Amino acid sequence: MVQHNVEINDEGQPVVHMSRRDIVRGLAAGSVVVLAPGCAYNEQLGRNQLLFVSSGQMAQLADSAWTDLKQQERVTNDPRYVNRMNRVAPRVIQAAGGNPSQWQVEVFESDQINAFALPGGKVGFYTGILDFMDNDDQIATVMGHEAAHVNFNHSGERYSQSTLAATGLSVAQVAVSGSRYQNQIMGVLGMGASLGVILPFSRKHELEADKFGVRYMHRAGYSASEALTFWEKMAAKKSGGGPPAYLSTHPSDSTRIAALQKEIALLR
Repeated sequence: MVQHNVEINDEGQPVVHMSRRDIVRGLAAGSVVVLAPGCAYNEQLGRNQLLFVSSGQMAQLADSAWTDLKQQERVTNDPRYVNRMNRVAPRVIQAAGGNPSQWQVEVFESDQINAFALPGGKVGFYTGILDFMDNDDQIATVMGHEAAHVNFNHSGERYSQSTLAATGLSVAQVAVSGSRYQNQIMGVLGMGASLGVILPFSRKHELEADKFGVRYMHRAGYSASEALTFWEKMAAKKSGGGPPAYLSTHPSDSTRIAALQKEIALLR
């Protein structure tokens, strides 16, 4: 295993300082793992999660991606969009157990019917999806969905799965710490600087985000039935042409609608 300047942190774990060349060489040889392993049962989800990185570690990786994204995409200050998000997002975040002051929500100027979440409570909506929405309840539908992705560290789980599959590495107790190495890690894993942690979620993740997102919006005082209306509209949009970007990795329409109907019935 390639290691340089090994230190021990406050938790008694090794901190490995490596050059970019060492990381690339080690990954290619299958001798370096840059993530700390973990597989734990999540009571809320009712399943095990494979996580090599914590929510905090993923948030650190997301920081530079978020900064780059805001430089590459135009953030709108149009009150028609910003005011709507400012009404809805804090309520849903709070209902999801978060502190709105610790989250960052931006609206990007684009016709894309899309929204996304990055670890650490960073959420982006495009003006296109807000134009598509009829009311605040539908905004809450997507905001709740994205908050659930963040809460359950779906990015970290997907990141862990993708990394393990791509490298074929066995799990080892080695970590590269500090923001100094974040871009190197994303680079050697073949990830772009701005989209390094925006990975496609699995259908299981999407259904989980739907389920808990509906709970969050309901808890925030929004009409859960509007979640069905929104996804039915999205399905109709898809049937009229190419699917909106927001549906690119999502479950089938019938699966999603059936699952939402079941969950909403439990809320009444």
